[in-house]
Amino acid sequence: MAVTHSTPALQKAHNCLTRALRHAEGRDLVRRNVSALVDTPHGREGRPSQALTLDQAAALLEAAEDSRLHAYIVLCLLTGVRSEEARALTWSHVDLDAKTISVWRSVRAHGDTKTNRSRRTLRIPQVAVEALQAQLRRQAEERSTAGELWQEHGLVFTTTVGTPYESHNLRRDFRRVTAAAGLGARWVPKELRTSFVSMMSYQGVPVEEIARLAGHASSRTTEVVYRRELRPVITTGAEVMDQIFQPKQRREAPVEAV
Repeated sequence: MAVTHSTPALQKAHNCLTRALRHAEGRDLVRRNVSALVDTPHGREGRPSQALTLDQAAALLEAAEDSRLHAYIVLCLLTGVRSEEARALTWSHVDLDAKTISVWRSVRAHGDTKTNRSRRTLRIPQVAVEALQAQLRRQAEERSTAGELWQEHGLVFTTTVGTPYESHNLRRDFRRVTAAAGLGARWVPKELRTSFVSMMSYQGVPVEEIARLAGHASSRTTEVVYRRELRPVITTGAEVMDQIFQPKQRREAPVEAV
């Protein structure tokens, strides 16, 4: 695996193997956990994460408008929620009147979020509100079309029959949108979060506030993981994104004659 995979991928594989053998050891199926006796080898250098520029982000949002992932892309890009958090988001945790979402779950084991601070309630920008309203209408149409095939899970983002989105299907559909936006097909959904951090920092939001918005355990995590995207900085979340991406009504408002 070290010849074809990155070091993080090898670490995950090694951890899985160690845990499997630990269970086997506890059931007297093996005499010792040999996986725990070796260090993880170094693999190939992984591709560094990317962050969208403002122009690229605008192009992506425009290309996503007719996609089933439109609301998903808008929400992840404009709020910084993790892909695993967005996939587990339910309508019961969305308040379109108050313009908030409550991030309490993820697709991790037992539905836990990555850290305790990941459980947070976020005000969302108007563009995201509009996208979620459109998603609600789209889902109602798909529910009606699917009929008895529909499986209700209460999720915001689903397949055409209501089932949860699998990560590989999500990546495939996301790359189609990035390709349509002229960005190529080497992007992954988690880079929407990286782009959020980059744009927040560029607009002057302090790293401590970015960490709070992103649900990081501490601002150190934000600095270490997103160091390339951070700049010295001032203000915060939904208001900033509303300034960057104006809602459609404001963009399309007719200019009054003088």
